[in-house]
Amino acid sequence: MNNIDKGQSPFFPGQPVPVDLFIGRKKEIERITRSLNQIGYGRQKALFLIGEYGIGKSSLAVFVKKNAEINNRLLGIYVLLGRIKDLNGLATKTVEVVIREGIYQPTLSEKIRDFLSKYIGKQDLFGITINFEALKRDGPDISKGFLPFLKELYFRVKDSGIKGIMLIFDEINGISANPDFAYFIKSLVDENAVSSEPLPLMLMLCGVEERREEMIRNHRPVERIFDIVEIREMNESEMEEFFIKAFGSVNITVMEEALELLIRYSAGFPKIMHIIGDETFWIDSDNIIDKNDALSGIVRAAEEIGRKFVDHHVYKALRSKDYQSILKKLGKEPFVLTFSKNEIEKKLTPSEKKKFNNFLQRMKKLNVLRSGDSRGEYVFTSSLVRLYILLNSL
Repeated sequence: MNNIDKGQSPFFPGQPVPVDLFIGRKKEIERITRSLNQIGYGRQKALFLIGEYGIGKSSLAVFVKKNAEINNRLLGIYVLLGRIKDLNGLATKTVEVVIREGIYQPTLSEKIRDFLSKYIGKQDLFGITINFEALKRDGPDISKGFLPFLKELYFRVKDSGIKGIMLIFDEINGISANPDFAYFIKSLVDENAVSSEPLPLMLMLCGVEERREEMIRNHRPVERIFDIVEIREMNESEMEEFFIKAFGSVNITVMEEALELLIRYSAGFPKIMHIIGDETFWIDSDNIIDKNDALSGIVRAAEEIGRKFVDHHVYKALRSKDYQSILKKLGKEPFVLTFSKNEIEKKLTPSEKKKFNNFLQRMKKLNVLRSGDSRGEYVFTSSLVRLYILLNSL
């Protein structure tokens, strides 16, 4: 029977990883750091952090923001755009973030509050309130004068030792489809570059490659302003370090067999690592993660991943009894996105072969699969769906 009061889980599914638990990404951090160091010399840089969903873009962005604040003396502004779809929403969300961030930076708080006092309501036991009515009213003016707003903000805090601003826009799915966003970003970079006193600015966008391509389609010149930093799957040594460090932080030991399973079925995706780790943590009852704990955690995680990250219609189709035996064999294949129809068919029973063509066409209609470059080749369009199939093979 599991220990009911286990304390706090060392895993953080669904949110960026705390800085003290951040693991790996050495090459990416070094590349971003090179750009950050240029801001201290009065330069501006624009980076696009690219990677699949669940690969750890947000965690890396939060980590480098914290480093930039400590080591580069930059004012970090991390804006989750989420459902925001227009520039007015972007502008008001940015101001709200600046106000709330200022609360936790005592040396800057008073300067920021003086600058944005018209948008700050009363302070109570739970912190300050935002005057959203005034903020919404001024949204169009702030968005049109976004660079002057950032410059004035920098002017207000620079005598506190601040050497520039790091502005991060994350969760851009909603706004990247708006052509105004691409023009806005391009204008922000260009206007700052040609101004008489350029703002020392690190601009970072976080998104999948499709969002960058979407912006380029909307405004071609946006393609040349960004340095691309691509986030790939974590390697085995990074995953091993992560699980040992996370479980070790709550005095839990991981057996070698269990560790191998956790690594294999996480497939290098930090989001999946946290979900599997969290499920395994709550299953364990003796502070030793063995093979059975890991297997049980992975099975539970599979359903969690399916519900959260796989489209409802795809999830329903993948759970169809007609396809379960095919999926189990497909799940036994190495974790790659491409497979050969002929190679899979060799492993199917006569009954499964009759259903295989229907399965492939159904998956193509649901945009789970697309045809590859060579005859009989298929490619998964989503790594998370491929990973869900792998997890379900258990």
